[in-house]
Amino acid sequence: MPVTEKKENNHNILSIDIGGTSIKACILNAKGDLISEFKKVPTPNKATPHDVLSCIQELANTLSKDFDKISIGFPGYVKCGRVQTAVNLAADKWIDIDLAQQVSDIFGRQVRLVNDADQQALGIVSGKGFEIVFTVGTGFGTALVFDGDLLPHLELAHLPITKTKDYDDYIGDKAFQKIGKEKWNERLQRIIEIYKTVFNYDTLYIGGGNSKEITLTLDHNIKLVSNKDGIKGGAKLWDLEEKYHVFTNHPNKN
Repeated sequence: MPVTEKKENNHNILSIDIGGTSIKACILNAKGDLISEFKKVPTPNKATPHDVLSCIQELANTLSKDFDKISIGFPGYVKCGRVQTAVNLAADKWIDIDLAQQVSDIFGRQVRLVNDADQQALGIVSGKGFEIVFTVGTGFGTALVFDGDLLPHLELAHLPITKTKDYDDYIGDKAFQKIGKEKWNERLQRIIEIYKTVFNYDTLYIGGGNSKEITLTLDHNIKLVSNKDGIKGGAKLWDLEEKYHVFTNHPNKN
């Protein structure tokens, strides 16, 4: 009987991070190693679903490597591949939008879509104990992970922290620009103390565009991370079983 050569499957992943300031993409292998350039484009002002899909296609066209799956981190509440909120984009255009299915149909690939902080967290955490990730950028993102398992996403950014402000208002980039670095760091310290008391985490990681502005002396179990540290999350997302908000969209066969 002749031996038929088995063609190796392509397990590369297009990893996309949608932020309020920029949309980033790269190709990862199954281990999470970067095998393409890290590309980004500015997020359009008050970006609609059409705007975001156009940016994703633009970025994918600049990446030469082939990919088998797609991971997307989105700055809002996501449930089973559908976007429910997008406060820092065109807020009134993102109610119950099947973004994952639309991307799956465009590229003919399986897609997993989660909150952007959740996806970054998967690439950052150690996988031991109760770990929390903050992202301090356009807004305030959070992710909760226990023993490497992504817990259900909570939009903690929209809890009130003063009589008139939620966490996004209090620590987001608009606040930073208004009050300056020193007072912004004082606010961050207050948030850290609240989280220590409420969550009693084992490790806290802080990333996002404004993490470079942190001047606080951090506890031994608080670590600063970069956006590129979290890029492996796009691969780790595919290691998880489907539960909570982890859901796989498949391309329609039409």
